[in-house]
Amino acid sequence: MQTPETSEVKPEPERVELAKALLDALDPLAASVHARATGLPPDRMWAADPVDVSLSVLGAWKVVDEEVKRLTAIAARTAGAYGASYERLGAAWGITRQGARKKWPDAVVGKREASTLDLFGGRAELSWEGTPGGWCWKGRGADGTRSEAGEAERSFATKEEAAAHAGAFLKEHAGER
Repeated sequence: MQTPETSEVKPEPERVELAKALLDALDPLAASVHARATGLPPDRMWAADPVDVSLSVLGAWKVVDEEVKRLTAIAARTAGAYGASYERLGAAWGITRQGARKKWPDAVVGKREASTLDLFGGRAELSWEGTPGGWCWKGRGADGTRSEAGEAERSFATKEEAAAHAGAFLKEHAGER
């Protein structure tokens, strides 16, 4: 945020707290990286050569960066599974729709194809209904029990979640065991 008196950007309180938390978490990671690289005990890191210490800190930031990228990709795929478009992913990340598609190419489910689940002698059909929740299933257990496709509790945000519930239904209605 800029003030009229200065062109300096002042961080928001949340960013200050985040930076503090990251630095607190980074210190033991950097000490561990330094100990591995030099063979010195972690508690001696700050007494070492400043170049070595700085490189250990840089190496620790690389580990953090890789983990943030991994968690970011998971968040993007989760949002896509719940129906977010590349346009919305891009807006959340501050990039264009095309940038989001390039950054997370498999985050948004393009075509929502129906499928069949055969388990425990029964069968369930998974389909995209486009309703709140989106994924539905209907099935018939091996014991002849049928599910009703239109029931609200049969609508799920992801195909995997619908499959898990359908699988539980089929297991419950497996018939003779």
